[in-house]
Amino acid sequence: MALIRSVFQDELDNVSQSLVDLTAMVATSMQNATTSILTSDLKLAEEVIASDEKIDEIQHDSDSRVIDIIARQQPVASDLRALVTALRIGSDLERMGDLAHHVAKIARLRHPNAAIPAELVEIVHAMGDAAVRITQKTGVVIATRDTEMALEVERDDDEMDALHRKLISALIEPTWKYGIETAIDLTLLGRYYERYADHAVSVSRRVYFLVTGKFAS
Repeated sequence: MALIRSVFQDELDNVSQSLVDLTAMVATSMQNATTSILTSDLKLAEEVIASDEKIDEIQHDSDSRVIDIIARQQPVASDLRALVTALRIGSDLERMGDLAHHVAKIARLRHPNAAIPAELVEIVHAMGDAAVRITQKTGVVIATRDTEMALEVERDDDEMDALHRKLISALIEPTWKYGIETAIDLTLLGRYYERYADHAVSVSRRVYFLVTGKFAS
């Protein structure tokens, strides 16, 4: 029985590690997507777009392993909760990869022109940095199940929300001079970054619930 339990725990640990690895991948994807749109780097944008297929593949593989474990082991209580949480976390991370993909697609669409007006580069750069930091912290939360850090992620999201509001404020200024097309691009970009961070918060909330059995307030 002890051996069976040990094998089962190894399987759970492998699932958790695959989610940590996936978190690192989506962080890199968003970092590269941000660089591509700030520098009009078409090659980097194409790399981000292509990497989304790998993220999807890893997420699907993780889900398949979780479903297989549930079918074979028929876990209950905390073990079942951990596996169901892993499925939901994988879905959030896959969506984060999609959002990085969307950022890169705007960079590709506007190449060789700059997608971001010069006076808004700083805001978009800050949004990209905030996205990467929050994802890196989320990876630590998954790996360590640190509930205090999980709550920090939610607070960190306030920075992204403030940057998003700042970006939208710039777009609705009467002095806006860059046309409707650029305004639409930036509205979408702001939404992509904001939703990306929201998914990271969702992951951290799921870990908090997994550990405590309570929803983060």
